[in-house]
Amino acid sequence: MKKVLSMVLAVLFVLTAFVSCGKGNETPAVSGEGNNAATEATLLLGGIGPLTGPAASYGQAVKDGAQLAVDEINAAGGVNGMKLELNFQDDEHDAEKSVNAYNALMDAGMKLLIGTVTSNPCVAVAAEAAEDNVFLLTPSGSAVECIKNDNAFRICFSDPNQGIGAADYIAENAVAEKIAVIYNSSDVYSQGIYEKFNAEAAEKNLTIVAAEAFTKDSATDFSVQLQKIKDSGADLLFLPIYYQEAALILEQASKLGLDVKYFGCDGLDGIIDQLGADKAALAEGVMLLTPFAADADDEKTQKFTAAYKAAYNDAIPTQFAADGYDAIYTVKAAIEKAGITDANISASDLCDALVKAMVEITVDGVTGEMTWDASGEPEKTPKAMVIKDGSYSAM
Repeated sequence: MKKVLSMVLAVLFVLTAFVSCGKGNETPAVSGEGNNAATEATLLLGGIGPLTGPAASYGQAVKDGAQLAVDEINAAGGVNGMKLELNFQDDEHDAEKSVNAYNALMDAGMKLLIGTVTSNPCVAVAAEAAEDNVFLLTPSGSAVECIKNDNAFRICFSDPNQGIGAADYIAENAVAEKIAVIYNSSDVYSQGIYEKFNAEAAEKNLTIVAAEAFTKDSATDFSVQLQKIKDSGADLLFLPIYYQEAALILEQASKLGLDVKYFGCDGLDGIIDQLGADKAALAEGVMLLTPFAADADDEKTQKFTAAYKAAYNDAIPTQFAADGYDAIYTVKAAIEKAGITDANISASDLCDALVKAMVEITVDGVTGEMTWDASGEPEKTPKAMVIKDGSYSAM
């Protein structure tokens, strides 16, 4: 009996030791899960813009600028204990595809939207975001309708403000006496700028000697418009259009022998790359209103430009990259002002908090010092740039 009892006790000892070892092995796994749960929460930011197609340079620049800002913020500890994540979707500058991208981002758990990049898609998405009460901050959607709802704000100047600003600059600096215009009557961006430019030009006693329109379906041959402008005696051609059409106009004007100055708005940013190295000289002297120039000598611009070049194979940031960068830092400032610390907050509750915060913050961005009112429009000072030796220089 003693032997039997001893054997039973030995078996019990082995079993107890085995179970104890098993529990010991489970502890690190439980601890590890606890450590993962204790890591910083992530706030998902959505982004939408053209990454392919004819307007891809705008969307890619915004995406790259925004991602650079996200990386910097996360490296510095995040925002109120939260890390940021950017999920940027391609809409090919198409309104329907932009709405599809928005819906996909909502399904992925997007809390707020940086976008969209271009105006027509932004107007379509803005309606969806307003219905869902999702905070929308467009870096570069300049049409008035982009931010007509209470949940929407923008970084760039609106189309009307660009048209007014361009006319004011030309008048105040005596850039030209006789002005011609080529604009896209089928595009909300171009039409909006032209209408305000035309009205402000009259107020400033500027003489518009020719105003020639084209549409999306006739955006390759500008010979008729350019001949009329040449016959008008204009000494400046105002181009409130995107860089793709502007590049064609410069090429065709050169062949026609049209000798005028050229002035545009932020849509011309990218025209040097569009022309290519063999034709870049055609852009020499082109002037434009834009809130950013990579070769400006202020510390903030130089720091951003150096960081962007380091991150993206020595690429030089455009105004669109700067808009994307400033958009992320604006969101950061608004989150901090609102005191948001819970990454699981609903998109609607976050929207309500950020809308209140936006009118109380000041952001000293690379596109200028900005404040906002309830309209969603930024208050900042435009800058005039000129293309010189293949780069943008302050005027």
